[in-house]
Amino acid sequence: MKLSRYAFAAALCAAAMGFTAAKAESVVHVVIEPEPPLLMQGLAQNAPTNTIAGNIYEGLLRYNQKLEPQPSLAKSWEISDDGLTYVFHLQEGVKWHDGQPFTADDVVFSLDVFLREVHPRWRPITDNQIASVEAVDPLTVRIVLKQPFGPLMTALEVASAPMIPKHIYEGTDFRTNPANNTPIGTGPYKLQEWKKGSYIHLVRNTDYWLAGHPKIDEIYWQVIPDAAARAVAFETGTIDVLPAGSVDVYDVARLSALEGACMTTGGWEMASPIAWIAVNLREGPLSDKTFRQGLMHAIDRNFGQEVVWNGLGRVPTGPIASTTRFYDPAVNIYDFDPDKARELIAQSGYKGETIRLLKLPYGEIWDRWAEAVRQNLLDVGVNVELVSSDTAGWTQKTSDWDFDMTFNFLYQLGDPAIGVSRSYVSSNIAKGNPFGNVGGYSNPAVDALFAAASAEADEAVRQAKYSEVQKILTDELPVLWLLEMEQPTIYRCDIKDLVTTAIGVNDGFRDAWRE
Repeated sequence: MKLSRYAFAAALCAAAMGFTAAKAESVVHVVIEPEPPLLMQGLAQNAPTNTIAGNIYEGLLRYNQKLEPQPSLAKSWEISDDGLTYVFHLQEGVKWHDGQPFTADDVVFSLDVFLREVHPRWRPITDNQIASVEAVDPLTVRIVLKQPFGPLMTALEVASAPMIPKHIYEGTDFRTNPANNTPIGTGPYKLQEWKKGSYIHLVRNTDYWLAGHPKIDEIYWQVIPDAAARAVAFETGTIDVLPAGSVDVYDVARLSALEGACMTTGGWEMASPIAWIAVNLREGPLSDKTFRQGLMHAIDRNFGQEVVWNGLGRVPTGPIASTTRFYDPAVNIYDFDPDKARELIAQSGYKGETIRLLKLPYGEIWDRWAEAVRQNLLDVGVNVELVSSDTAGWTQKTSDWDFDMTFNFLYQLGDPAIGVSRSYVSSNIAKGNPFGNVGGYSNPAVDALFAAASAEADEAVRQAKYSEVQKILTDELPVLWLLEMEQPTIYRCDIKDLVTTAIGVNDGFRDAWRE
């Protein structure tokens, strides 16, 4: 018997789920795609890791959709008049999932030890901006800066600065600690079971510090590799929430129109992600700026936005998204121009070397985009070999700089000092994480401009410095910017208050409830 596409997808969905769970108001089923390599949020900042782990771990602050700081593990704070001293007062009665108390010592360990060593976003803040982090008493933490750094108050959300249990990690090899497989946070949900290839089961933290929360008892994050099967799972009621990127962009309008379905593009205000091709600048043709400029003219970015992404998002002009502070559109613009591309590529002295383009293993749409970009480059005489990998393999290859070019998307995180500079400053060239300066770009002028802008209190002066950075980077092209991504979340309308913060589903289940 020959199955239709959707009948076949339904069969795939059932097989992937691995069990039939009784539906109840206190249980929510969510798609996660791809399956995360790790749930230890201090070590992994992959999108699927953040989506789940933001409900296991917590930061000192949360942020509303206007990016205004809100209490989380810190209930209140004071900032000195000179902008150098920040005092955070912690919530009382907070426990780690293993029952140990959460104290100021955990905050100091997290910010000044653990994340300083392993986190590509927090490391440059600690190294360049922070003079000291100290526990004043068990529930009070003082952070003293080397110079004013206003973006600090945007940098304390759960993905950028998750709190890590000192009693579990102190004195260990952070990357090989066995607890990485059984994450221990303070968040509203605890890991109950991870059945690889099938589901990740979170249960309500009954000792959670915020009274009356969370309101949903269980969350099943379902691993369903096929996009059509994920769509069918939502249509049939098996799945309740489709986070951004869960289904083919062509299915978004249809699924959003189903009875009882709701859709929002909110919850991405903090992220404002830009998709790009990271370039390994260390040797070969890609080390030549003229060659990279030729590639930028060769890639039909409008096709990517209009066809591959079905009209979602915007074509970026440079490293700062148009939705992020200090954006400046007055930069070098690279229109789709194959003739100009051929001219620049020839001028660079390119001799036909094979360029390895590592695909991002986040579903079919990224495969289609990789094929489209490869065809664009073949059309102007560049030999491109597509390289496939799973998520863990992609993370390893990118972390080890074992690529020529690779797709990626990174978050702006509300301020260029937090989410943008990390990809371009030379101090963030470090093996071990795919979300730092993996291309090896180094320009002392760019380093100085980013440093000066982050330490400047005057907004006009900051704008001038960031404008200059954007002009330099769009000339030198350390990465090839492709798309300012727009991210739809589709969910059952009876799930309330799921997307109320600037990171949406990533910390949404603390407050969510079913009608």
